[in-house]
Amino acid sequence: MIIYKTNEQVEQMRQSALLVSKTLTEVAKMLRPGLTTVSLDKMIGEFIRDHKAIPSFLNYRGYPFNSCLSVNDVVVHGFPNKNDLKEGDIISVDIGVILNGWNGDHAYTFAIGDPGKEVMQLIKVTKESLYLGIEKAIAGNRIGDISFAIQDHTEKKYGYGVVRELVGHGLGRSMHEDPQVPNFGKRGTGPKMKEGLTLAIEPMINLGKKDVYTEDDGWTVRTKDGKPSVHFEHDVCVRKNKADILSDYSMIEKAEKANTNLFTA
Repeated sequence: MIIYKTNEQVEQMRQSALLVSKTLTEVAKMLRPGLTTVSLDKMIGEFIRDHKAIPSFLNYRGYPFNSCLSVNDVVVHGFPNKNDLKEGDIISVDIGVILNGWNGDHAYTFAIGDPGKEVMQLIKVTKESLYLGIEKAIAGNRIGDISFAIQDHTEKKYGYGVVRELVGHGLGRSMHEDPQVPNFGKRGTGPKMKEGLTLAIEPMINLGKKDVYTEDDGWTVRTKDGKPSVHFEHDVCVRKNKADILSDYSMIEKAEKANTNLFTA
């Protein structure tokens, strides 16, 4: 069942989304070679709690960490660990919070040092596809219009692999609500969108083929061919003429550019 939000509820969700954006901004400030992802996860959990919110990923269906930190060929749900991040690594940082009963959930992929032109283009194109999908999140369109826009830009134009097993979703008092928002599909298909629908739109795009597998931990999803994967995600509310993006990448991008350890697309 699709749950539509009132304007007041959307504003509460915006506060949750912005707390995720602020947390990702703190991540952008501290990323560097030699940092362990387990120490990064600890900071994320402390920052969220310091802002009177709950890390929504922790213990969600048994997930044991505050965040999902996915390095290189890990698509999503990467476990934080004691391995040092290295020059040339990319890391997708996916964070969720519950603030005043509402969920915020989005992700950003960072390049630590120079991962090479191929990977930097993948980062750039995946982020572009996110915004192309968001452009279609307007009342009267269908979910498939978002899906097609993302797939058309990444797979048809650049030949990247669009992950099929994992999709975007509705968002609200629950982290995962209806409808599902695939990153592949046909225009004019799927549920028709109305004002007040809140979505987490999140392209997960592989440099190589679309195929993935899940490790024995039951969570970590990797590309089958071992090539890098990129993940971006925004929280969005459907409106009449233009989607309302509840999260804010501008503060993350500012911190990213100020950190000399990071490359930007």
